[in-house]
Amino acid sequence: MATATRNRGQNQEVQRTRPTVRPVSSIWQDDGTVKLMIELPGVSRDSVDVRVENDTLTIRGEREIPEDAQFVIRERRLAPYERTYTLDDSIDRENIEAHMEHGVLTLTLHLRDAVKPRKIQIQGG
Repeated sequence: MATATRNRGQNQEVQRTRPTVRPVSSIWQDDGTVKLMIELPGVSRDSVDVRVENDTLTIRGEREIPEDAQFVIRERRLAPYERTYTLDDSIDRENIEAHMEHGVLTLTLHLRDAVKPRKIQIQGG
């Protein structure tokens, strides 16, 4: 959840929490990478923010709805999206790629070379 503070009189602050939507995701591993696919319907690529800080990967995004929109029916929540993941030591934090198409964000997290699977040659005669 995102929080915001608002001043209230002298030296008093009120904490307001802005609700967020937790987007659905799928995670799988293949060929030395971990793939993370997150559904962000209605969110443009320019409104998505992907960050890595220490061991935390954070994805945020927000739908752009015209301010003067007069809804007849509104079944979708208009809250911003936010999702965080804790990265373990096997992920190379300097080698993360992001691609977005049709409202689906796909992240490719490369494994460090030391943890990638490798074939061991058998010696002998």
